Amino acid sequence: MITADDPCPCRSGDQFGDCCAPLLAGSPAPTAERLMRSRYTAFAVGDREHLLRSWHPSTRPAELTLDAELRWVRLDVLSTRAGGPFDDEGTVHFIAHYRTPDGRGRQEEVSRFVRERKTWFYLDGVPAAS
Repeated sequence: MITADDPCPCRSGDQFGDCCAPLLAGSPAPTAERLMRSRYTAFAVGDREHLLRSWHPSTRPAELTLDAELRWVRLDVLSTRAGGPFDDEGTVHFIAHYRTPDGRGRQEEVSRFVRERKTWFYLDGVPAAS
């Protein structure tokens, strides 16, 4: 179990209580990157509700099952485009590293985000290669 004083799983360098914890509790993300980092953290800690809540209604699945054997271990943000506090859309290119009983893996994606009524949402993502 992660505590407020632990390093945030998103690897921002901040403590969980000052980084992703408030977003997982329902506070709005100020930028697309912060929302993406909180979504990574939600995958890492198994917070299905945050993942669904932060997913845009037009692309959100009816249900979401998390793989209990998959452990997210590191996030690398490669680049961002727009997605700031005054933008309405943005992208984040990242690599999320994971481990399963079968070994290590990674997911590289360019995610699209939109902001509506001052709230950022994950819209969709496409696999990317670095």
